[in-house]
Amino acid sequence: MKSREVEIPVAGATLRGDLQGAGDESALVIFAHGSGSGRLSPRNRAVAAAIRAAGIGTLLFDLLTEEEEIVDGRTAELRFDIALLARRLEAVTEWIAARHVDERGLAVGYFGASTGAAAALIAASRLGERIDAVVSRGGRPDLAGPFLEHVVSPTLLVVGQGDPEVIVLNEQALSQLACDRDIAIVPRAGHLFEEPGALEEVARLATHWFHRHLAAGSAGATAVQRRSVRGDGRLPRG
Repeated sequence: MKSREVEIPVAGATLRGDLQGAGDESALVIFAHGSGSGRLSPRNRAVAAAIRAAGIGTLLFDLLTEEEEIVDGRTAELRFDIALLARRLEAVTEWIAARHVDERGLAVGYFGASTGAAAALIAASRLGERIDAVVSRGGRPDLAGPFLEHVVSPTLLVVGQGDPEVIVLNEQALSQLACDRDIAIVPRAGHLFEEPGALEEVARLATHWFHRHLAAGSAGATAVQRRSVRGDGRLPRG
């Protein structure tokens, strides 16, 4: 898996992405950005760099085309069309899996931010055990609605302590998930995790989650064999 720009065909569109390997071609994290963002999101790219440093590849891509990003009434609808974004994420997952030549298969994780977290959870619910882990950063998992109870992928919800409304929405979503799940509240962090050290903590939590569950997925572990961490937001250090 080499570092390169890619063009990914999906129904009715071609999406641009940045595919970057990290020396381990058995695991990949696909990013789903929030509304108004894209593959160049500095926060997502910072998290992706930390994930690659842990030996896992990343794919950041635009959920909408440049034409669809033109700000008008239709674009406003597309940015919040969670069903469309989820279908595109599924198509991108199928595209990358079809190009993976390792007979052992590819362990895949999703990292979703804001509305992208809802798209990631919907896609994960449809793809089942093909998705080995999901992490949400400041996400809106509640927008996944009835799909939440069908998610089997181990899921970590990360929220800033200074984002009380989103904490409530994440806690409600957590109660609807039936998979291995956890919520982590990052101290003194707001919705965008702009505070000193906040984004680094998000990266640490995400990397730990993916390292554990994607390693299990690439080894052919079943959902029954996966273990969740504490349910109080205090993941182990390191």
